[in-house]
Amino acid sequence: MNSLLLTGGRVIDPANHFDSPADVLILGGKISAIGKKLSAPGGIETYSVKGIIVCPGLIDLHVHLREPGQTAKESLGSGTAAAARGGFTSVVCMPNTSPAIDNAGTVALIHERAAEEGMVNVFVTGAITKDIAGEELSPIGSLKKAGVVAITDDGHCIQNNELMRRACEYAKMFDLPVFDHCQDYSLVTDGVMHEGYWSTALGLRGWPSAGEEMIVARNILLAELTGAKIHCQHLSVAGSVALLRAAKKRGVSISGEACPHHFTLTDAAIAGSEKFWGADGKMLASLQTGELPSWSNYDTNFEMNPPLRSANDREAVLEGLTDGTIDILCSDHAPHCDYEKEVEFDYAPFGITGLETELALSLMQLVHAKRISLADLIAKFTVNPARLLNLKKGTLSVGADADVTVFDPDCEWIFRAEASVSKSKNSPFFGWQFKGKAVATIVGGKKVWSNDSELVAA
Repeated sequence: MNSLLLTGGRVIDPANHFDSPADVLILGGKISAIGKKLSAPGGIETYSVKGIIVCPGLIDLHVHLREPGQTAKESLGSGTAAAARGGFTSVVCMPNTSPAIDNAGTVALIHERAAEEGMVNVFVTGAITKDIAGEELSPIGSLKKAGVVAITDDGHCIQNNELMRRACEYAKMFDLPVFDHCQDYSLVTDGVMHEGYWSTALGLRGWPSAGEEMIVARNILLAELTGAKIHCQHLSVAGSVALLRAAKKRGVSISGEACPHHFTLTDAAIAGSEKFWGADGKMLASLQTGELPSWSNYDTNFEMNPPLRSANDREAVLEGLTDGTIDILCSDHAPHCDYEKEVEFDYAPFGITGLETELALSLMQLVHAKRISLADLIAKFTVNPARLLNLKKGTLSVGADADVTVFDPDCEWIFRAEASVSKSKNSPFFGWQFKGKAVATIVGGKKVWSNDSELVAA
């Protein structure tokens, strides 16, 4: 069941600088050969993938699976099913669960549950501080021994700079990257949307760009001081991109990621669909066939942390992705129950789902818009996150784990709530027309999900 042959696809493997029509032979859960006119041993399933893309399994390094303690929102089973549907063979789960992942026992629990319920590989991050309270360091050495791939207080940001310095020093000792949710609480206070024209027009509390930039600058200084690898999560503003660009040019061990909602939408979306499509969304409107998706103002499915920013910020994030300043893409998949989001904007929790739409949105805004090549896009989902996390993933090298994503970059489809396999439906993209979709997701040589209408048995 973990051997198969994919024939006739365009194989793109950025880790090996390979981009050519080829067959991929998988035997015993490993990549056995890549080349033309390969033949499979008797009894091996063979699929024709002519005209579509075969690449290393996509990795999302920023996902909230909500287990343990919040399984009404999502579980390891439903979250990994959504990942497989989106074309992802590996996800990295965040530690802001209940209880928080701040000890070896909880890490072991998640590994056990993932082995039982998970459809894709699940890698675990550990909390920097106990209970993600920002006051006392977690046992970072024990977390490393238990198998975490990074440490983070995601969902929260350590405000004590001395504590963050010590965390970076320990992380350096144990060769763990530090992921940071960049938010200065004293600047952001109780803001719920980007501080600007629309926050004033809508009468909502503003969230200034400086609230992110301040912590990005702090992290750059700490990366220089300690030598730790610091990774800035979900960058959203122009100033953060500029700071990261300058630091990387100096050789600082700092990196950043971007989420599709931040380089697709803007704060105008919170004023309702008419305002968005009429201004910041004009270019996107031209890509939608039929009636444009509509939503009301104050729709809490457009409320996330960090918030949707201005059109200038969106363009800066796109430029950062184009020039390589931001070299990783992710979803920040953050499911919430319907009743939690069906409240006034001020009181709704931050976050949206994203595993099933991030590939399509990234193709739309980056590849189809001719900002980057298909190989560059795949690198941001495969080899780049694998290198940051020291994972033996993100490649189709012979002997590597046979984690493979097959996708059609030209498949047109509409994202509908009833088709989503996530437990939660808090996405702002229902009803959107997309171009590009996963066809099959293969983990360890086993086909865990496929669109049978497009994956043709040969």
